[in-house]
Amino acid sequence: MAIINKKIWPKYFEEILSGRKKFELRLADFEAEEGDTLVLEEWDPEKKEYTGRKIEKKVTSILKFKPDELPFYSPEEVQKHGLQILSLE
Repeated sequence: MAIINKKIWPKYFEEILSGRKKFELRLADFEAEEGDTLVLEEWDPEKKEYTGRKIEKKVTSILKFKPDELPFYSPEEVQKHGLQILSLE
C-alpha cells in the first residue's frame, strides 16, 4: 500500500476534516489503488505555503476516466456542462 501526499486548499480541507466531504476529485496524474493512504496537506494559495495541517484518508474506491471515453456523454456535452461527482450515503 502506498502513501500519496497531495496539496489541498483550506476550504476543502475543512470539509473533509468535518466529515461532510467524503470524496476527492483529482487530476489523474498519479497512480492510486484501493487501500492506499492519501495524505492531504493544507496549502494556503494566497501565501503559497503549507499551513502545517494534514489529514490521512484511506482510498476505498477509485473512478478514473477521460471525458472523451464516457459512453453516455459526448465531449461537447462535457465541455459545455462539466462533470460533477456526487457523494452518496
